[in-house]
Amino acid sequence: MKKKNRKKRNIDGGFLLVLLLSAILGGIMGKRWRSERKVILEEISEPAVEFVYSGYRKAAIEEKEKPLSSYGNGLINEEEKSELENLALLAADKIKAVYEGAESEDDTIQFFYFTDEQQKEAVRILGQSGFVSVAEDVNMENYEKVEDFYSSYLEKHDALVTIFEVNREGRIGAYTFIYREDRLQTFYVGIKWQEGKGPQITDTLVSDVAEITLTEKGYFIYAYESVIAHSSLRQYWRIRPLSDKCRELTAKYIKGLSYLDYNILSVNWNGNNVEEILEPCIFEDVYRIITGNNLQTENGRIPAKIYEKVMTTCFPVSEEQLRNKCGYDMDSDSYPYEMIFESPYQPFGEVTDYTENKDGILTLHVEGVWPDYNSDCAFVNEVTVLPFQDGTFRFLSNTIEKRF
Repeated sequence: MKKKNRKKRNIDGGFLLVLLLSAILGGIMGKRWRSERKVILEEISEPAVEFVYSGYRKAAIEEKEKPLSSYGNGLINEEEKSELENLALLAADKIKAVYEGAESEDDTIQFFYFTDEQQKEAVRILGQSGFVSVAEDVNMENYEKVEDFYSSYLEKHDALVTIFEVNREGRIGAYTFIYREDRLQTFYVGIKWQEGKGPQITDTLVSDVAEITLTEKGYFIYAYESVIAHSSLRQYWRIRPLSDKCRELTAKYIKGLSYLDYNILSVNWNGNNVEEILEPCIFEDVYRIITGNNLQTENGRIPAKIYEKVMTTCFPVSEEQLRNKCGYDMDSDSYPYEMIFESPYQPFGEVTDYTENKDGILTLHVEGVWPDYNSDCAFVNEVTVLPFQDGTFRFLSNTIEKRF
């Protein structure tokens, strides 16, 4: 987790809610967020989401659509659990060829690491076999089955859907959502591949679900009853597809930028008032985005040569502006390194449309997805970017068209 000693700031009413959520769920240091959004206070009482694998988004799973018998406090009996386990093993066996092409880090632990293309191939194969399948930054296959499940849920009809999530380290999570007796549950089956033995079940878990939502844009968002420390309030998948070009633009220009920790996306700015967004804390994320590497510092300082090269490349700023606004020290010819305690439960931006202008400037239509507020479009930004031939680029402006 990134850390930072931050200077004192003015905080608006919306951000006070984030602070309150932080205090309740983890005592995390708050951040400034300059916007005029209003947040319903009842959100504070929402239950947190339960994770099965730390660091991974929970996923769901679908295959059959018959009513399930209740079993004690559960909605499925042991026979039905066994059927779902066998279904998960069958699905994993479908991507045997992908495992055979993947690298294993350790012969004993046998963690397989999929490349981006291998993840996509695994999702595609499962989709062709009729399964609902998904991976991070990969469009969901057979997402219509999730929509059908949600429609049945809204109509109070018993329903079931299973979603297979292919994880980077070669594991498969099979998440079955069950609706019956006006209750929601998930039955999770974890699968790993073992050389010479094929797919093996690692764990199973039944969890009560507090709520599910399918947004207009196509995000399936859900929350568990159990409150787990340090987890998000809600989990999610993008159900409906996003174009490869929009995913590419998101990955290159938007992914990794924060709405809450600094003002790149949260205020209107251009070359005339760019100084409003200049502060030392933005450098680490910008450096990572532009170079693809994590920042290395020297005694908690950043050499001016590196700092000024990155910032004058990425923004319409001068060295003089940077030295006036970002804490330049003449004696050491360096800038301070300000690490960040990331604000919890942040929205994230995705490019949903774009324009390639004749002058080479890209105009990106960016929508801020905030699952913890059941929103797939909490913010709308127009970000202009000038790409350079060497692969670097410059942010030219940000215009806010909508705030939460």
